[in-house]
Amino acid sequence: MAAATGVEVLDARERERYEIYVDGALAGFSEYKSRPGVIAFVHTEIEPAFRGRGLGDVLIAHALEVSRKQELDVLPFCPFVLGYIERHREYAELVPAAYRERFGLG
Repeated sequence: MAAATGVEVLDARERERYEIYVDGALAGFSEYKSRPGVIAFVHTEIEPAFRGRGLGDVLIAHALEVSRKQELDVLPFCPFVLGYIERHREYAELVPAAYRERFGLG
């Protein structure tokens, strides 16, 4: 994902995380664990110098859209990812029905 604002999101699979860059500088990441058909988000962090710009939302929206396209079940163990899904309920369907109650998405 690239934008005119110099923001890019990449899947750094070798590090099991999505990374967001601003003008080439690493601004943050969302770590995940994956197995066939499932991606579990475990931690998201935005560097202090980049906070307050909505980059976390850009990062997670991208990661969830990729998960949707790849037809992956999403387990939002990371509080930031869970909060994003709570605010953007169109992503709740990515969480398997059997887990929605556990994450408060029922």
